Amino acid sequence: MEALLVSTGVVALAEIGDKTQLLAFILAARFKKPLPIIAGILAATLINHGLAGALGAWITAAISPEVLRWVLGASFIAMAAWTLIPDKIEDEETQIASKLGVFGATFVTFFLAEMGDKTQIATIAMAAHYANPWLVVAGTTLGMLIADVPAVLVGDKMAHKIPMKLVHGIAAGVFAVLGIATLLGAGAQLGF
Repeated sequence: MEALLVSTGVVALAEIGDKTQLLAFILAARFKKPLPIIAGILAATLINHGLAGALGAWITAAISPEVLRWVLGASFIAMAAWTLIPDKIEDEETQIASKLGVFGATFVTFFLAEMGDKTQIATIAMAAHYANPWLVVAGTTLGMLIADVPAVLVGDKMAHKIPMKLVHGIAAGVFAVLGIATLLGAGAQLGF
């Protein structure tokens, strides 16, 4: 249960102000059709984070517990630093929308935007850390929806009222604590 709760909370916080949340704002403003946008976000996130969770599970099996501990600890600390850097959306990511319809455009742009994004990397690291990729993927997907569905529903009217630096600071703090705890041996009962 810890894997689900931590992955949900960390990704929900990390996603605030992330480029995919900005993409949700843009798609909502452009198409004004929240249901296909939300469905596209869900489908893209399930597939993207499912692949990331599978990679995290593979890493757990392929790397020795001692090396894994150091890699995960360093990864979480790097994620803490990366979370403090705000994302910007690129126009090419929204150009696909005119050709694929609302659901298709959302699916493709979200899937591509998440490739190598901090929430995908976090999913890999947490799946390796918790050794329960199913709960991690469920949590990271739920975290994405917690952050992105309100963005779709309220558009950018609320975006300027959210204290982004504070939210990013909290997310970075959680990643840093996970990294330090991992380096200090948290999870030793799980074999790493």
